[in-house]
Amino acid sequence: MEATRFDELPPVAAWRHRDARSGFEVVFLSQDAGGVRVEGQSTAVEEGEAWQSRYVIELDDAFRTRRAHVHARTLAGAHERTLEADGQGRWLVDGEHAAHLDGLHDVDLEASSFTNAFPVRRLALGFGERADAPAAYVRALDLGVERLEQTYERIAEPAPRRRFHYTSPAFAFEAELVYDASGLILDYPGIAERAR
Repeated sequence: MEATRFDELPPVAAWRHRDARSGFEVVFLSQDAGGVRVEGQSTAVEEGEAWQSRYVIELDDAFRTRRAHVHARTLAGAHERTLEADGQGRWLVDGEHAAHLDGLHDVDLEASSFTNAFPVRRLALGFGERADAPAAYVRALDLGVERLEQTYERIAEPAPRRRFHYTSPAFAFEAELVYDASGLILDYPGIAERAR
């Protein structure tokens, strides 16, 4: 199978939250030979509660998460969390070893549609290929961190879009996610759609 090739990342991208919550997410991206730096913010109202999340994520040149610093604020107060990975699957959360995350390569922020780009770009699946892509999942409101099992399967689509069948058993959720040629999500059914 031929692996997926991606275009260069844009310097900025944005998503409109939909259905599950209302709000907006914007990310600014910078890339060099060492990897990618992501600076983003997501704000939303979900089930009557307003929240905001700011984050900085550093990825290596293979699109594996190396560091993520997340700051969240709700009416109840503010939270901060720092996740660090050594690229070999060992993780620290706020400086403490998090054994339940060992073996993972991706961070997945509940507040962000953008972070679904990480496994897609890292795995570069060819048509018909499927892969498990468990992630360090960071909750939007309290920044709790858990292991999230998920899979991606590349399915046929007209170029330049890329389509993946996504499953997340913990949430009993599955959907067809649509990505652009750079590997950024365009349509995340029930969650978000690309605005820029």
